[in-house]
Amino acid sequence: MKKNPDRSLTNCVYLDTSAYLCILLGEEGNRKLRREIAGARLVSSVAMVLEANRNLVRLCRQGSLSSAEYYKCQDMLESDVEHFLLRDLSLDLCLAPVMPAVSTPRSLDLIHLRTAVWFHARQGLNRFVTLDHHQLLAAREIGLPV
Repeated sequence: MKKNPDRSLTNCVYLDTSAYLCILLGEEGNRKLRREIAGARLVSSVAMVLEANRNLVRLCRQGSLSSAEYYKCQDMLESDVEHFLLRDLSLDLCLAPVMPAVSTPRSLDLIHLRTAVWFHARQGLNRFVTLDHHQLLAAREIGLPV
């Protein structure tokens, strides 16, 4: 990922883990995502780092990533983290009343949703980016810009 030198908040984009992994692993649709986030201030939860790391280990163990690819992706993850404004998981996020009215997100998805709402309330998100259909529906339910 390229660094945004002015770190302007005029175009603030929340990336969840599915979107970040698509870019990191060069999956189908990654070029479109890269164009969409070019120049944006990227924000996310520290959970994204944990989930990305876990998924890289899983992919390596199942043989979908070679050891060399795994280490390259790990290095890229460590480098990319510097380009994000990350919010720690905290008790106030755990106790926040944000919950979609219809869907019941998985715990890690709910962390992303509540973190995105936190960022949106403070600086306004231009977009919440996810490739997970259920996460997208939940984000719409709680009023995040998708």
